Amino acid sequence: MGKRERAKAANREAILKAARRVFAQLGYEAATVRDIIRGTALASGTFYNYFRSKEEVFEALADDGARRFRPILRAARERAKDFEQYLESALLAYFRFVLEENRHEGRPVDERQPHLRTDTPEMTAIYEEVRLGIEDAIERGLAPRLDSDYLAHACIGLAQEVGAAMLRRSPPDPVSAARFAAGLVLKGLPGASRKE
Repeated sequence: MGKRERAKAANREAILKAARRVFAQLGYEAATVRDIIRGTALASGTFYNYFRSKEEVFEALADDGARRFRPILRAARERAKDFEQYLESALLAYFRFVLEENRHEGRPVDERQPHLRTDTPEMTAIYEEVRLGIEDAIERGLAPRLDSDYLAHACIGLAQEVGAAMLRRSPPDPVSAARFAAGLVLKGLPGASRKE
């Protein structure tokens, strides 16, 4: 990578780092592009060389998170001995990842964040990883024959919503969240009930 490419990568990373901090401190709704720019040593025009809006920055942060989470998800699938273990360990990994991502400034999750686009290459790769885990379990006879596409989408949606609810609790409990979500998927409402 040449000097120019390194500078471009550093500028983009500076914007993303500042945006992560600003979104955590102010919340997504209250944050502005100007707030993000103030969090960097860059000129305001430089921001627009990389992003058109705070929405684009937010999507870039989500894609970055998805890129970093995918190998964690794959490792959960490869270590699992059965479908229940895969599901619970994948959910737990996600909840721990989300918790760590949101610890930066100690601010609770902003409920008014936009819904993440699911059609980016990074988000599509996460979906594919979940679907492959389900299909692998079905092929090995560890999960019932069902629509892996619907189940993958349901698991992802459930994980996002339960993860957001977990972050609003004090203290957040990723283990309980994973047990609840896995139990709900595997056994319906009886599986999600508390077992002390």
